[in-house]
Amino acid sequence: MPEGHTVHRLAADHLDRFGGRAVRASSPQGPFAEGAALVDGQVLESAEAHGKHLFLGFPGDRWIHVHLGLFGKLGFGPAPAPPPAPTVRLRLAGSGAYADLRGPTVCALLTAGDKRAVHDRLGPDPLRPGDDGERAWRRISRSRSSVAALLMDQKVVAGVGNVYRAEVLFRHGVDPYRAGRDLTRAEWDALWADLAELMREGVRNNRIDTVRPEHTPEAMGRPPRVDDHGGEVYVYRRAGLACHVCGGEVRTAGLAARNLFWCPRCQRS
Repeated sequence: MPEGHTVHRLAADHLDRFGGRAVRASSPQGPFAEGAALVDGQVLESAEAHGKHLFLGFPGDRWIHVHLGLFGKLGFGPAPAPPPAPTVRLRLAGSGAYADLRGPTVCALLTAGDKRAVHDRLGPDPLRPGDDGERAWRRISRSRSSVAALLMDQKVVAGVGNVYRAEVLFRHGVDPYRAGRDLTRAEWDALWADLAELMREGVRNNRIDTVRPEHTPEAMGRPPRVDDHGGEVYVYRRAGLACHVCGGEVRTAGLAARNLFWCPRCQRS
């Protein structure tokens, strides 16, 4: 599932290609045909993300709401657009580009009130202007749940997925099984600030890189990581391999319905 930086990048990409211009909207697959017809020919006024949710704004307080889920794909191409595949849930097409959405968990047309309800059930997003870690801290500081589980709860922090969860906990030496209420406020503030910086870097580079300069392949004389997620990481998908920092074995286990990765030496309880 794409993490929050990808969805923020998609919002920026929509504005770059279609912002302030009329777009043609269609649903070759059919399920979104009624919603597409209501915005067809309208100007894309805004695009924003909150966590893993994308919102495309049109006149009359109409918003296309997209959540890619595990299988959704959203890709762009140059105009003229080729005939759409029958699996395309939504196509937006402008004078210079088109965008095709396939296989999302959610593709729906919302009113402003509907959109507000989605925001209200999400936690603060490290990439959203005006959001900070205070609201998340109030929940985390009272919780017996593990900090690893809390970071993946979109009602607590929006946009953090399995990669950022594993990597930010490693970078701060936090045992993923530690209860949220056992974190100090200083530890949480450092985690939040680091998440914001790492995710902003992810938006800029369109990939997740989490290793510090002294642990890059060039600095360590090691081969670069080869993975379909791209980027250099400390522990994510490195189970059984040597930790870049201490040389110990990276571990994995199931937690919150996802695979957790951590280094027991560097992340002591």
